[in-house]
Amino acid sequence: MTNSDYLIKAAVKKLSEKFNQTFSEKIGELNSVAQELPDIFKKELEILIDEIIKEAEFMKEDANSSKKYENEIKQKDNPKKKCDKKIEEIHILLKDLNQELNIQP
Repeated sequence: MTNSDYLIKAAVKKLSEKFNQTFSEKIGELNSVAQELPDIFKKELEILIDEIIKEAEFMKEDANSSKKYENEIKQKDNPKKKCDKKIEEIHILLKDLNQELNIQP
């Protein structure tokens, strides 16, 4: 064998060792991450569920406050409606009274 052959064999051997070492390290890191993934997913899922529940509560409170506001507006309009109803009742009574007065001589 010539020096070139030894150089090529040595280069191939060292490259193989380097690749094996690098891949072994990376596979070890991947294995470690793969073991942590279920915990990471579980934590993220719990956070997501909490956020969904908080958002639903916020939406419910917002809807309730909207209904409460609408009820307050209706209650504010209610006295006006009561007055209008009373006025209408008075008009009916006056109409009936006028009819009675016009009938009697």
